[in-house]
Amino acid sequence: MRTSRVSSCFLTLLLIGLMVILATQSAAQSAPRDYTLTITTSQPWTDTEIDLLAGDVLTMTATELGCDPQGVKGATVADLPIATASPGALIAKLQTQGTALLVGRNREIHVPENGHLYLGVNVSSTTPCQGGFSVKAQVVSTTAAPLAMTKADAAAAGKSGDTNGSFSQTFDLKNKLSSAAQIWMAGQFGNGSSTAAKTTSTDASTMGMNAPGTADSTANTATRVTALKVSDAPLDAGLRKDLDGLPRRVNDEFNNLGDMVNFVLVGSQQQVQSALDAADWHVADTDNKSAVVQAVIQTAAKKDYLTMPMSQLMLFGRYQDFGYEQAEPIAMVASRHHFRIWKAPFTWNGQPVWVGAGTHDIGFEKDQRNGKVTHKIDPAVDGERENIGESLQKAEKVKSLTFYLPPKPVQMAKNATGGTYHSDGRLLVVFLK
Repeated sequence: MRTSRVSSCFLTLLLIGLMVILATQSAAQSAPRDYTLTITTSQPWTDTEIDLLAGDVLTMTATELGCDPQGVKGATVADLPIATASPGALIAKLQTQGTALLVGRNREIHVPENGHLYLGVNVSSTTPCQGGFSVKAQVVSTTAAPLAMTKADAAAAGKSGDTNGSFSQTFDLKNKLSSAAQIWMAGQFGNGSSTAAKTTSTDASTMGMNAPGTADSTANTATRVTALKVSDAPLDAGLRKDLDGLPRRVNDEFNNLGDMVNFVLVGSQQQVQSALDAADWHVADTDNKSAVVQAVIQTAAKKDYLTMPMSQLMLFGRYQDFGYEQAEPIAMVASRHHFRIWKAPFTWNGQPVWVGAGTHDIGFEKDQRNGKVTHKIDPAVDGERENIGESLQKAEKVKSLTFYLPPKPVQMAKNATGGTYHSDGRLLVVFLK
């Protein structure tokens, strides 16, 4: 029997697997990190790809590869990075725009703040020696690593990619896993809170969308502020007729009505797949068990798992043709943008039409059908509709897009698992390049 949402079993197993990998990597990171580097005098600075944290002890020992790390004594060169050191000497800096420090044949540095190691040559333009240096560097961490790095820490630490492989990725993994685990625990015990997209109240009467028989049926609807470039040109009458006839909502295998149909793509399958790939959307896995294995394997290989399984829902009497998702790596266990699309039983000007239902998972809640844990969606579902359009527009894969309000629009409803959502009821119609 198919499940209508990703099972809590998958989520639990995935987090356990990631925790095991994290523990292994954390144990490995306490050992000193040793590097052997070759620095040439043909360029002023070389990126060593070594990240540094405040409190680290950096030790460097340099030997000749045709040039003396102490520099060329007696040479006279103006405008040197370090005026008091000999031209051609080995120097270092701990930030991209940091102050140059003399290394010479050896140097020990107590790192004052998070940074990144660059090694260079004390020259202004012409080097006094053609060759280079062999440098052995060791980094010893003197403090325990925090569970998660802040965005400021990550920016200060510079880019990831240290030579021995695990240190920077471990911090990155901890950050992602910590975020996912916090959302998971909040949802598991019923304490989760919505992190809906930034919204602003919009009077529906100014949008011309009052439902029949109501004075202002969407006055309480939150409409997301977007950067969409929307066409004012009316849709073709034939297309409007076909859109009017679309089902308003998808359903699960038990015919429980669920997510609303909120966007339409017009273009060939190749155009759709190319556009979504360019917009950084990923095709979802369909098998929970194999996905757990794949997630753990990719994490162990320091890759990001971005294709968490998506449940099967129905439109036009069949399951989705494709499911796509977009999220921060690993944290998508708890929070992700995602949608399903179905090829419509009609075309427009010979072009296939794809009908989609998009929502934003923001945590977890109890499935009201069976009491199990399921994803909780952002109740302001229009935000995901706009997110899909913005991502395609940013990827420059859109000819034009427009909003269309069909008859009997969905403005307040529940999904198949019982979660409430609200909308202005419009479809976003996207014509692809």
